[in-house]
Amino acid sequence: MYDYKPKVIDLEKALSLVKDGCNIVTGLGAAEAKCFLGALHTIADKVKNVRVTNCLSVSEYDYTKPIYADSFKIESWFYSAKQRKAHAHGNLSFIPNHLHLAASKRLWAAHPDIVVVNASMPDKHGYMSIGLSNVYEKAMIEAADLVIIEANPNVPRVFGDCDIHVSQVDYILETNYELPEIPDIEPNEKDKIIGKLVADYVNDGDCIQLGIGGIPNAFAQALMTKHDLGIHTEMLTTGMVDLIEAGVVNGSRKQRNKGKVVTAFALGNKKLYEFMDDNIGIEVRNCAEVNDPYIISQNDNQISVNTTLEVDLTGQCCSESLGSTQFSGTGGQADTAIGAQMSKNGKSFIVLYSTAMVKNHHTGEREEKSKIVCQLKAGAAVSLSRNDIDFLATEYGVVSLRGTNIKERVEKIISVAHPMFREQLRADARKVGLIF
Repeated sequence: MYDYKPKVIDLEKALSLVKDGCNIVTGLGAAEAKCFLGALHTIADKVKNVRVTNCLSVSEYDYTKPIYADSFKIESWFYSAKQRKAHAHGNLSFIPNHLHLAASKRLWAAHPDIVVVNASMPDKHGYMSIGLSNVYEKAMIEAADLVIIEANPNVPRVFGDCDIHVSQVDYILETNYELPEIPDIEPNEKDKIIGKLVADYVNDGDCIQLGIGGIPNAFAQALMTKHDLGIHTEMLTTGMVDLIEAGVVNGSRKQRNKGKVVTAFALGNKKLYEFMDDNIGIEVRNCAEVNDPYIISQNDNQISVNTTLEVDLTGQCCSESLGSTQFSGTGGQADTAIGAQMSKNGKSFIVLYSTAMVKNHHTGEREEKSKIVCQLKAGAAVSLSRNDIDFLATEYGVVSLRGTNIKERVEKIISVAHPMFREQLRADARKVGLIF
């Protein structure tokens, strides 16, 4: 039995390692170091200008509060609802990225002094799994001056290339907290319509990628009648577990990692985490590999499904901001959309509701607005360029934009807009010279 006890420290010792100007990197989503981050604010009077870099943080921490802004600055590859509060207070800044390059590009700009993530308990050989995320974590661990692992029996032991040996870390915190969960969103009627429309394009034996939310959940449910599907995905979700348990997914027709479910991170509920534990059929691999469009393309018939916030009449997708206000992040949207189109017979879908209820700043009332617009809002981030859009789906249908010219796109995109906005969109398109 490997003896890891000499590296075990308490939380007070771990916090004492943080110095002025220190650059701390923690894990994505459920891989965050909850004990360390939960107590970080307690040393606010001892440090200044500490940078904490995270991604899709799903827990709320005191150190992010504005009263600690002199001590802690937060930088993030992807905002969650919890983080948007910090952004509003000015002590959070976004790191633009394509997720498969998040680690390598960040290491060019900033050196990690301390990396602190959670992992499974050391096994008898001294190995632990950073099994909930290997988006950037392993690369950061290899580059960091100090590595602190929160060893937690609730973190699943996972296969792939997410293992780390006790000898590679400096310190271990023994913890036993429940992993953060995100609720399953029950699909509404619009979700079900869109999910079914997109699922109709999926054939037996295809390989899928999808994210979280009502539409992806509805899409997963609509796949229950398919056979021999594979999974090569940035994110593993509970909906995918349902497909695996139903026998819909077996990976038997994949060209790469045949028979395996391949992902870069997992975020869902306890059912998902327990399903991953000691499951040789699931591999958590480095996101630099998983999300590399070339790697994605090595599986034939790759299907990518991503959501967006707003799309213009030329096909530009804003999936991460409301005007110039950062809302979430690019994540792997471009990675997976491009990779799917590079795949033999692959398809990429961008999905959205045709409208949203938006607050009128003058009246305070909510009004129905089209999410398909002539031009994106001022300052909007283009998450997927018009060069890379393939299929677009709303509750009013699916259109193929691959290889189309601007005039053709305008007409196709308007055809899946809400009927009450179609004539205005057409008039706006004429006004700006998209059509004549």
